[in-house]
Amino acid sequence: MPHPYGSAWLPRMKKPFLGVAFAALGLVYACGGSGTDVGGGGGGDTDGGGGGNTDGGGGGGDTDGGGGGNTDGGGAGNDGSLSGTRAIKTVFIIMMENHSWASVNTATYIKTLIPMGGHAEAYSTPKGNHPSEPNYVWLESGDNLGITDDNPPSSNHKSTKDHLTAQLATAGVTWKAYAEGIDGLACPLVDSSTALAFSPKHTPMLFFDDITGTNNKTSQTCIDHIRPYTELATDLAGKTAQYNFITPDLCDDMHGQITGKCDVTANNVKLGDTWLSTAVPAIMGSAAYKNDGALFIIWDEGDSSFGGGPSTDGPIGMIVLSPLAKPGFSSSTVFTHSSTLRTVEEIFGVPLLRDAQKATDLSEFFTKF
Repeated sequence: MPHPYGSAWLPRMKKPFLGVAFAALGLVYACGGSGTDVGGGGGGDTDGGGGGNTDGGGGGGDTDGGGGGNTDGGGAGNDGSLSGTRAIKTVFIIMMENHSWASVNTATYIKTLIPMGGHAEAYSTPKGNHPSEPNYVWLESGDNLGITDDNPPSSNHKSTKDHLTAQLATAGVTWKAYAEGIDGLACPLVDSSTALAFSPKHTPMLFFDDITGTNNKTSQTCIDHIRPYTELATDLAGKTAQYNFITPDLCDDMHGQITGKCDVTANNVKLGDTWLSTAVPAIMGSAAYKNDGALFIIWDEGDSSFGGGPSTDGPIGMIVLSPLAKPGFSSSTVFTHSSTLRTVEEIFGVPLLRDAQKATDLSEFFTKF
């Protein structure tokens, strides 16, 4: 869901000079802080709904000036590095659902991860950004783009090409999204059966026309990049994409169902914790992870009354695991989903989109970034 961020403060006339200076001091910057790296972040400085760059509609005129208008030209925090020059080489994101950090941090497996890497104590959605779908779209684009519900891509698709995976493709960075409950034979634009528990609202790339061919279930771009979760194990053992976005199904992500694979009586935290206990070691055992990869485990929004009341902004869980992560690190810096987007864009050297321009990145979690 949505979140607030920091600010880009460099005057344009001085950016070329200071960009060189930052590059020379890259090691100092890379070392990050120790939980005191403020400079914006979540809180009351959001507009709760995508500010002036949304159109509230699907498909058509939802761009906000194109790629150039959304970048900061390599200002503070984004030193204009080309792809591959950051210490982190491969990114994995696992998305979990609808629980605050306090409600999951004592789960049996999750609590074993805390000393292994870093975690955030003040990570939240952008202010008032609910329900789930707007938060996923925010992670892909730096805004909810006017989406304020969980409707399918047929209602909420966007024509803008200013989103993360389009940026990565342009930069030659490989990416895949892995989703439980899909068969990989078609672009998964609708909910699967309750027995499979897949919902497109948790795979944000499906809301962009350049990925789906404008809601075309035979789109080859979509089919090639959005794959069944069962294929991740093979890819980890072979050719792993540089950016990997992973969504468990509605039971394994702690969301829950009214009926189906899991029902309202299920212990959703336990289901998700058990799923993580298998998924995380598989990633951590891969060559891509061991060779300076990074795994981010993120909850989309805070606790909600299942099938009822709205979710909270947070604080929600955000765990960082990496050979480059600071073990046992706890951060009180205010972060939102814009922070995650900015971090990924910095790692792969692509322009900062929308609210990511103002966000505080997650570099303080790493010994090298």
